[in-house]
Amino acid sequence: MLAYQLTEWNKWPSLREVDAPVAGPGEVVVAVAASGICHSDLHVMSGPPRRWDLPFTLGHETTGWVSELGQGVRGLSVGDPVAIYGCWGCGTCRNCTTTAENMCITKHESAPAGGGLGYNGGMAELMLVPDPRWLVPALGLDLVQAAPLLDAALTPYHAIMRALPLLRPGSRTVLYGAGGLGHLAIQILRALTATEIVVVDRAQSKLDHARELGVNETYLFEDVDSLVSSIGRRSVDVVFDTVGSDDTVLVSSRVVRPGGHICLIGRAGSLEVAFRKVTAEISVISTFWGTRNELAEVLDLARHGALTAAVEQFALADIAAAYERLEHGEMRGRGVMVPGLG
Repeated sequence: MLAYQLTEWNKWPSLREVDAPVAGPGEVVVAVAASGICHSDLHVMSGPPRRWDLPFTLGHETTGWVSELGQGVRGLSVGDPVAIYGCWGCGTCRNCTTTAENMCITKHESAPAGGGLGYNGGMAELMLVPDPRWLVPALGLDLVQAAPLLDAALTPYHAIMRALPLLRPGSRTVLYGAGGLGHLAIQILRALTATEIVVVDRAQSKLDHARELGVNETYLFEDVDSLVSSIGRRSVDVVFDTVGSDDTVLVSSRVVRPGGHICLIGRAGSLEVAFRKVTAEISVISTFWGTRNELAEVLDLARHGALTAAVEQFALADIAAAYERLEHGEMRGRGVMVPGLG
């Protein structure tokens, strides 16, 4: 079968002919319906070499149908629609046993994160899942539309749930970035809270999309001082930064109110947090993905029509061109690879 694999660090992946996976004891093979195209993949391609075995297949936002069950697997049937949870932890530590494998205690930070991030992922026709606990039921969902939800919706959902006590009626929230993660974060905020939503982006087309989704205010990011003036100093309860740059972090530190909350979702710039260096009583956190239970909740939101990804479909043969478009900021919403397309 064909698979889009990273074979060397700091080089673009390539389509390669590989052996189709076979389910061993306790394993499941999934026939891929779709796999999301994520910025994280670009960081893996161009970032420093990692302690991951090469080659491996990209694709960590993958949906599909159970194709083969290994010996001993219970509770699943061939043909079941599933979403593959992307964080593969140890399964036994205190966090993993509560489905928070994104915060696995025993797994070293340099170890592979999961399918598509160090282990073979979903940019192929078939994907091997080593443990059925990573399969979340996806009955009643369009599996192509659902694929981006596994990261691009789960990540902001996890961040929003951590800040939920501050997102009361009358609160004001700033969201940096209205692209792949941002357009889904807007929908989650609207579904779960009554906060006023302020969106900042460098692309007017993405701000126009944010307006279509019902946000209260939009601002084009041109420079730090004018943006702070437009939003207002100490006028914001919560900031979600899906961009992660020194400029966005600097603006956040100036617009958040005392007692407010800054959540760094993107690959964040630096912020010196010290007494009298930042606004009093603020909390600054980083987040990583989300829990398996939260993924089930995200899929429920989609099932009930509260969450819809803006999706552009690509055939497996066109996946390299799709990543180039993503790299140049030319993709609205989320790109998705569909094996049978074209």
